[in-house]
Amino acid sequence: MAKLVMLHSFRGGTGKTNTSANIGALLALRGLRVAIVDTDIQSPGIHALFDLDEKSMGKTLNNYLWGECEIQEAVIDVTDRLGDSVEGKLFLIPSSIKASDIARVLRDGYNATLLDEGYKKLQDDLELDALIIDTHPGLNDEILLSMAFANTLGIILRPDQQDYQGTSISVKLARNLEVSDIVLIVNKSPKLFNEEMVRTKVEEAYKGEVVVVIPHSEEMLALSSAKLFVLEYPNDPLTGMFKKVADRFIT
Repeated sequence: MAKLVMLHSFRGGTGKTNTSANIGALLALRGLRVAIVDTDIQSPGIHALFDLDEKSMGKTLNNYLWGECEIQEAVIDVTDRLGDSVEGKLFLIPSSIKASDIARVLRDGYNATLLDEGYKKLQDDLELDALIIDTHPGLNDEILLSMAFANTLGIILRPDQQDYQGTSISVKLARNLEVSDIVLIVNKSPKLFNEEMVRTKVEEAYKGEVVVVIPHSEEMLALSSAKLFVLEYPNDPLTGMFKKVADRFIT
């Protein structure tokens, strides 16, 4: 059975989607079979990191949740975006970027209870080693359901007072749902901040493990979510931090 990893943040702008994509790529480059599900249905974005647009997509997660297709029909093999001779596999299940579909989600909602069944089908049919769920910021029914299913919950936050307060809510809810493995990833930390001080503050605040404290990166910002950082900067210290997160997720 694949390990189900959920990446979440209480607020937007934490770098959650970039983290999901880069971790998925690293695991596939190691020879694992990995799928990423974009459950940020209201504001999808991970497709851009794999050079996909509306014309590149057929069925999407939206169609599955509206009962219009099987989830396997929404799978896109993006392994070729990682370069030549990749031993693993990377699949993406995107959410629709059509304005009409996003408006329909906001107006009518969707059947979030289908997610559990969909995750199991993906794990079995694609013979996955890891299934990564890239969630919508904040909290809703879909996020609570995914939390309940997750083997590991990675909560991403910035060293920001609003993020600290929101993360506290996410951590409490996850513990109430008896999520067995919760880890914290501090992202976009100003370079003038002391890494160990930030780590200690966050670990003491949430009584949890901080995997990494990632500094603000101008190189990441310059990529503008159009490319995968770990491919463009394989020897950068930030790529080493993503590798550390990937290690933690699959152990």
